[in-house]
Amino acid sequence: MHEPYFQQRRDAAGRLGLSSLQKITAALRILASGVAADFMDEYVRISESTTIESVKYFAKAVISVFGPEYLRSPNRNDIELLLALNKTRGFPGMLGSIDCMYWKWKNCPTAWKGMYTGHCHEPTIILEAVASYDLWIWHAFFGLPGSHNNINVLERSHVFSELTQGRAPIVNYSINGHNYTMGYYLADGIYPSWATFLKSIPLPQTMKTKHFARCQEGVRKDVERTFGVLQSRFAIVRGPARYFETETLKEIMLACVILHNMIVEDERHLHLQPNMSFIYDQIDESPPPIEVPEDHAYELQDFIDQHFQIRDRQVYSQLQSDLIEHLWNIYSES
Repeated sequence: MHEPYFQQRRDAAGRLGLSSLQKITAALRILASGVAADFMDEYVRISESTTIESVKYFAKAVISVFGPEYLRSPNRNDIELLLALNKTRGFPGMLGSIDCMYWKWKNCPTAWKGMYTGHCHEPTIILEAVASYDLWIWHAFFGLPGSHNNINVLERSHVFSELTQGRAPIVNYSINGHNYTMGYYLADGIYPSWATFLKSIPLPQTMKTKHFARCQEGVRKDVERTFGVLQSRFAIVRGPARYFETETLKEIMLACVILHNMIVEDERHLHLQPNMSFIYDQIDESPPPIEVPEDHAYELQDFIDQHFQIRDRQVYSQLQSDLIEHLWNIYSES
């Protein structure tokens, strides 16, 4: 067994203690139902303190064992499948949808309430996630106080870390005769106009822009649906968090994301389009290691140039214009 805590032991009198089945059942019950820890006293005959310990150890074990596979960034095979699937939906080059979810923190320390209170008017902690059509969460960044907005979270997250370091798989696609080398995420209006985002048009005036806004807002619901399914499967992240340590809350959230992805993998055939039968590669195909050149100034310049390419507003405008025409052509032909 990976975690010795879940092994059944005997006490000094030789009596058997709680079994691993009791502890794991209590932990899963807490995650799935979001009930208080003392509820397990009547359910599986386990004390409140032991239930809390079981949840903490269970979350750590799930992250340690399954995190490298179910919290990984998309590898080359994954990106090819995502691009092929999203191309059939009218968005070539799209890698997913990005947004933030707020988890209420009931037992936030009084001294921290001002820092963790934002537009929800009560302490919250933010989860930034990228999700695909089949509800798989490809990126999860959790832990920033609720007083931040999506832009502040974006500046601190690692969603573009592999891209800026040159380790991300290459994405090449063409729209209306223009070639692009970076994938993009569908986002709402608060996100910046970068080359890696595609936002809707707030007040569309023409038929083309209205159709584009309708398509973009419809497909961007992938991440909203993912948040809804995650909260319905694991009620602990829907209700107010009862734990006191931010590290414990982070482990619980990541464990729920991992378990959610495991369920998605098992039920993926229910979410794919009729002509798609994709199964993501379960083998972690790590990107090639970075070759450090002898000239470190050149490596730094590459890093800076990549940042400028990500934040290129001209590429964003060109991409949006091309997709407006692309989606209108598909609509006209149909």
